[in-house]
Amino acid sequence: MAKKPKTKMSVSERAKQFLPFSPLKGFAEALAEKEKIRVPRRELSEDMERKLNDALNTIRPGEMITAVYYHEEEYVQLTGMVAALDLQERILQIVMEKIKFDDLYEIIRIEE
Repeated sequence: MAKKPKTKMSVSERAKQFLPFSPLKGFAEALAEKEKIRVPRRELSEDMERKLNDALNTIRPGEMITAVYYHEEEYVQLTGMVAALDLQERILQIVMEKIKFDDLYEIIRIEE
């Protein structure tokens, strides 16, 4: 019996054989989302509001800060260089991240 010559498989077809198999697409992401602990937004005291307002009025682009802010039902801490501060639009931009003033909880200056 003569064997059939094998046809060569393309590189992309060959690579598909080694991709991880997931029978439930999006299941891992859904589980990770469920595991997230949702935190209610905290109200700022008058003293904290004043402190935050003072910080916003004195920081300048190019300055290094750490901002704690509310994002998607959790508090996030971001450290980086202030790229922009728009008092009219009420937005603080740290590197590429734009943060609304209303979402800010705390600003910490990083002394060099």
